[in-house]
Amino acid sequence: MLGAVFASYSSTAQQRLTVEKAHVQFTSNAELEVIKASSEEIKGLIEPSTNKFAFSVRTISFKGFNSELQREHFNEKYLESERFPTISFSGKIIEELDLTKDGTYEVRAKGDLEIHGVKQTRIIKSTLTIAGGKVTITSKFKVPLLDHDITVPKIVGQKIATEIEIVFTATMVSK
Repeated sequence: MLGAVFASYSSTAQQRLTVEKAHVQFTSNAELEVIKASSEEIKGLIEPSTNKFAFSVRTISFKGFNSELQREHFNEKYLESERFPTISFSGKIIEELDLTKDGTYEVRAKGDLEIHGVKQTRIIKSTLTIAGGKVTITSKFKVPLLDHDITVPKIVGQKIATEIEIVFTATMVSK
């Protein structure tokens, strides 16, 4: 899926920025339980000439649950990782931005966030710090489970939040 997004970018554009290292964490802060998991298996690129971007993470790569059973339920019952193996976000940075100019910039990224096979157009505020040819992205946002057709059985309703907090960081370099 992400390969198709990457392939759609112009091959004549200046060098792309690709992920050097990245981290995404989700937190479910429910009444009776806090669940956290994260992944560093993130692929992504930004094309400086157009400010278009694409990121993806394999759903099954998340680790750090409170128990192995939670991880199993996450992959089998909620995100259905075999049917929907990736989570992706692709689109364009709204603000005009020179990604070669050092500084810290507050930007909005508009694009399609696809989780559990359901795309939702989102605008996600992010901070871009550009220094020495590297771009560091940080963002924090919430995702309502129902926006992506993820249902939680009533029996565990007090243990799984209906809205999940996401924290994303990535360092991008020219390739």
